[in-house]
Amino acid sequence: MSHVDTFQFSKDFEIVSFQVHPDGKIRLSCVADLFQETSWGHADSADFGRNLIEENRMWVLSRMDFHCFNLPSWDDHVRVYTAGRGVEKLFAFREFIMCNEKNEILAQCMTSYLLLNMESKRPVRPEGVLPNHLFDPLEKPEWQAAKIVLGGELIDSEKLKVRYSDLDLNNHVNNTSYILWVENILKEHKIVKPNLLINFQAECMLGDMIEIKTYSKDDRYIFQGLIGDKLVFLAEAY
Repeated sequence: MSHVDTFQFSKDFEIVSFQVHPDGKIRLSCVADLFQETSWGHADSADFGRNLIEENRMWVLSRMDFHCFNLPSWDDHVRVYTAGRGVEKLFAFREFIMCNEKNEILAQCMTSYLLLNMESKRPVRPEGVLPNHLFDPLEKPEWQAAKIVLGGELIDSEKLKVRYSDLDLNNHVNNTSYILWVENILKEHKIVKPNLLINFQAECMLGDMIEIKTYSKDDRYIFQGLIGDKLVFLAEAY
């Protein structure tokens, strides 16, 4: 586990009432919201954030791997830390941790990002925009969010429609909406797992109908999101 001193940027938050489950603990999708907000703050502070939109380039999340230890509750104050963790080929890696006021780690997450041309949707090598002192092009992390392999017994399937509130600034479904969809299924089936891995495969747009299939595999649960035959995302609770 990375030490707090190895992180490059931090932001403080208070956990408020609309971010928590009925048990008073923050929703994982809201943890992802706070991580995303901290990521933007870090990127904007070093000119590889929103300014890239003017250059027709955008960051898209490819994978996230959450490890949750003791999620905070309503009224808790937390600090989210983030740092670049290197580059490998087309992927840039970013790590997050969330700490309480005692500096105890409550959750951590490793992510991988792609930089895309907004018109062609083709990847652009990230070294051209990332500061070397924040994202060392010769470094790559030992911990990387893994590729999910679909398998197991199909135990559930449901459909949902992409709503306006699911969209981000690029008019695509926000990564936190995928997490919320999976989180709802986990809670409604009373499945408790401390970790969630997610692979984002294709974009979703307003009005799309998503079928989410749930599979049980050993002591894990795998979620497959489809638009027709197109794979949109895979997630694994473990």
